[in-house]
Amino acid sequence: MLIDLSHPIRTAMPVYPGDTETKLEHAKQFKKDGYNNHLLTINMHAGTHIDGPMHLLDTDTRINEFPVDRFIGPGCLLDARGQSVVDAKPEYEAMIQPDDIVIVLTGHGKQYGSPGYFDHYPVLTESFAELMVRKQVKMVGLDTPSPDHYPFEVHQILFREQIFLIENLANAEKLLDAGPFEVIALPLHIDADSSVARVVARSLL
Repeated sequence: MLIDLSHPIRTAMPVYPGDTETKLEHAKQFKKDGYNNHLLTINMHAGTHIDGPMHLLDTDTRINEFPVDRFIGPGCLLDARGQSVVDAKPEYEAMIQPDDIVIVLTGHGKQYGSPGYFDHYPVLTESFAELMVRKQVKMVGLDTPSPDHYPFEVHQILFREQIFLIENLANAEKLLDAGPFEVIALPLHIDADSSVARVVARSLL
């Protein structure tokens, strides 16, 4: 079973305040031009996307310079619904293994597209980020637009250890009944700091 954890890319889809709006144009149409083609203008942090270290660190390493296997790994779901601040917990020690892709389910993803989605969202603590570093996970995925607020210390703790972030996940609550799963979160092969992505979870049952 595959679970799609990605939001569709559409014109005027929600973007972080201040970012460029997404435009998806049906540029060539079959009835008029004899073929179909679409033109997409999108910033790499729109919709479901992967933040790479270059996003907030002084580095020239683009996201497509990392090995593809960095974006595929065993999934670990942390149910943090109802928590406005997600902190490290003793039980996470046994749950999380090296090279895991940790998905933090907050429930905030249901607010995607609603007013306030980008303003009032659960955040991770620096202690939680340090746990991710110590456990040597590959990625941290969120059903929120960010793990933190300015000055983005959680981002930087993770990025300094080359731990990627997946933001704006969709359908994360479906993982509650998925059993063991693998996450496949592939960025585009693009020379950029970060990338929009199609993220799926594959149930291993």
